[in-house]
Amino acid sequence: MMKKIISAAEAARFIPDGAVLAIGSSAGLNCPDHMLKAVGERFATEGHPRNLTVFSPIAAGDMYGVKGIDHLARKGLLEVILAGSFPSGPSSLPSPAIWEMIERDEVAAYNLPSGVMYDMARDAAAKRPGVLTKVGLDTFVDPRLNGGKMNAAAGKRGEVVQVVEFAGETWLHFPNHFPQVAIIRGTTADERGNISMEQEGAVLGMVDLALAARNSGGIVICQVKRTTAAGTIPAHKVHIPSTLVDYVVVDPDQAQATEILYDPAISGEVRRPISSFRPEPFSVDKVIARRAAMELMDDGAVNLGFGISALVPQILIEEGQAEAVTWVIEQGAVGGIPLTGFAFGCAANAQAIFPTPQQFTYFQGGGFDCSLLSFLEVDAFGSVNVSRLPSRPYLTAGCGGFVDITTRARKIVFSGYFTAGGLQVAAEDGGLRIRQDGKISKFVPEVGHVTFSGRSAVERGQDITYVTERCVLELRREGLTVVEIAPGVDLERDVFARAGTPLQVASDLKLMEARLFRPEPIGLSLARKPAPVIRTGLQAA
Repeated sequence: MMKKIISAAEAARFIPDGAVLAIGSSAGLNCPDHMLKAVGERFATEGHPRNLTVFSPIAAGDMYGVKGIDHLARKGLLEVILAGSFPSGPSSLPSPAIWEMIERDEVAAYNLPSGVMYDMARDAAAKRPGVLTKVGLDTFVDPRLNGGKMNAAAGKRGEVVQVVEFAGETWLHFPNHFPQVAIIRGTTADERGNISMEQEGAVLGMVDLALAARNSGGIVICQVKRTTAAGTIPAHKVHIPSTLVDYVVVDPDQAQATEILYDPAISGEVRRPISSFRPEPFSVDKVIARRAAMELMDDGAVNLGFGISALVPQILIEEGQAEAVTWVIEQGAVGGIPLTGFAFGCAANAQAIFPTPQQFTYFQGGGFDCSLLSFLEVDAFGSVNVSRLPSRPYLTAGCGGFVDITTRARKIVFSGYFTAGGLQVAAEDGGLRIRQDGKISKFVPEVGHVTFSGRSAVERGQDITYVTERCVLELRREGLTVVEIAPGVDLERDVFARAGTPLQVASDLKLMEARLFRPEPIGLSLARKPAPVIRTGLQAA
């Protein structure tokens, strides 16, 4: 039984040339970095494995010390990469090696929705003919727009998604990719290869990737922090059974997340006092987050994305509303306090840590009440780009779970600044002072990458709001409509003249509340969520 426990270098030699390699990770969270490093080192010394296709539903590694996919970013080692997201970070840091490869067309790169990729893994495991879904229609994932291709090399290689007609409706079909190897991660392995995840901040989709490799005739390599005797792990604590694990690689130094060796509050083993969460310093970011928080309803289930939106949980704590909503994060945390910075994707004091693929099923079907997200660009049709910045692509991670989350969300609140490039603003005396406006309008005639389709949202009847520092807009059938304006802001000079696309104005235009622009708490009170209505005769759309 102990034969399953081998070194990372030994495990790397089991990866054949031309293999499809599935990787379980979420940036620095749960990243099997020690094992990925061994694969890169084997290629550097032996020239093998070559021409791999990487299948990575969420980014493997980040720009802050966990190299992840960058260990494999070598010409000849990678041939194709299909990823839900990629390492990203600020322009002050060097570009990740994988982005350099993508820009040089040394690897055919595709960006697909994270939830759909987990669906693909399950369908490959069950020998079904691939995923049939409406997630991604009318976005950059749709082959009529881009097909998720990130560079010319992908364009030459061809499509990985197709538009099909089925039962009188239009769908996207994502054909299967069958992994020959899965590299996943847990906390503890027993001698038989049973894996527990008691110190992980998420369980992600490790089981789904292992099933896909096992049922495709491949192998599963699991990196863990420690080993224990057979029978030591209680049956209910085994997350990945031994029947799905071929080899175990031990890294006693594996960190829970980037720059977090181990925090038991992240893995749900202890609870942090609410008083340990520091209030967000007063800033214009806080003003925007406060206004976004006003869109929530008491007792709602609310998804949270990266950026300014991630500050909203801190706003609720400061306002004495820490448990007013239940946060649901794509990595799987349910409840608790979502964390920011390097620990984004985790939550302290979570009620549950749900497997990521099931969380995405929840999102794809629209089971939650609201999503708080950010934007890079918004266009005349209300479409949003968060996935591609052509001038510096590594500043964005790709779509991640954004497309899965937004396709059927009942209500979405997008937050961000109205302009960029030198913007200098301050919240003073109950209003906004624009000292220097940005050179670049973030409201444009047409977004460069459609991560969210405003046209489709209007047809689906979704409730869409855009919160900026100077105004609040809604997506209506007649177009983007300004419904609130900040005190101290001139509608013509600071909004219409600074927008790169025509905007409508509501007949009942209101002022944003002055309390948002003052440092003291605002006395937030959330509306009560209405009683659930049982819906019958649901359609696929």
